[in-house]
Amino acid sequence: MAGTLGTVNRSSAALLEEAAATPTAGWDFAWLGERMSVVTSLSWDFAAMATDAFKEAKAALDLGTGGGEFLAERPVLPALTAATESWTPNVAVAARRLAPRGVTVMHTEAAIDNHQQRDRDPKGRLPFADACFDLVVSRHEAFVASEVARVLAPEGTFLTQQANSAKDQFCVLLGLRPRLRAALDLDLLVGQVRETGLEVAAAATGVEEVRFADIGALAWYLRMVPWAVPGFDILTHRQALEAASSCDLTFYQERFWLRCRR
Repeated sequence: MAGTLGTVNRSSAALLEEAAATPTAGWDFAWLGERMSVVTSLSWDFAAMATDAFKEAKAALDLGTGGGEFLAERPVLPALTAATESWTPNVAVAARRLAPRGVTVMHTEAAIDNHQQRDRDPKGRLPFADACFDLVVSRHEAFVASEVARVLAPEGTFLTQQANSAKDQFCVLLGLRPRLRAALDLDLLVGQVRETGLEVAAAATGVEEVRFADIGALAWYLRMVPWAVPGFDILTHRQALEAASSCDLTFYQERFWLRCRR
């Protein structure tokens, strides 16, 4: 694992070459090891919330499962558990990982970002019958509130954590102009779910401070989250990355979570 290898004496060129050559399939950040650390944690533990929710559910759906890593880490899953994933390379990865747990993985269209849905087709339609899940979980995956409400059974729970991924800070570091965009915030998410008739039982917002130990770790992370810097490529941005290798690679990422009931 990269986190067990010293990076202090390695050149930025070597670190970037390693980051460019390391696969990014799935949604597993373990390769970074201690090279990405959380300096300031959130006041809540979403993984623990999800673990408890899965234990109580009879039928559950995980939206945007990535490579199935988060779902596979839950110690208990309902007998009927399904997952969706829109990025084609991840579908097979998730299916292999989750098959031993009896989880069905569906390749679905991606929902557009929640803050862009009001004036555009939100997409993100779910291939499931009405009211068939008593738990829907979305961890850092855009969702269409009306579709979540449709597949959620009466008295069912929708649990989600969403994120702003510090793209302004990443762009500034690379000498790029941040794109103008509507803000994603908790008020917007609460408004969207309430419009569907869901009741917001609890919600909060917070800031997580993350630090990267070296420029190779940051470059690989940006490959894993391509929406953070649209069009990011290590070769294209190599000069800017090397120039930033001596900078403080600490970033602030806003997080939101909410629990809703139908």
